[in-house]
Amino acid sequence: MAKRKISLNELSERVDLTLSNLSILKTGKAKAIRFSTLEAICKALDCQPGDLLEYVEDNPEA
Repeated sequence: MAKRKISLNELSERVDLTLSNLSILKTGKAKAIRFSTLEAICKALDCQPGDLLEYVEDNPEA
């Protein structure tokens, strides 16, 4: 978002998501994301899914 100079409010309007849901995605607290939502965010930010997603292995012993 910073590279594209787009605010959370503007992205929320462009992808038709509530600010609270978008904030959950941004902070990494979401457990899942719909492909349609990911596609909309990628279109709005002109990026690829890999630019937004990161795989982090769960550590059950932590």
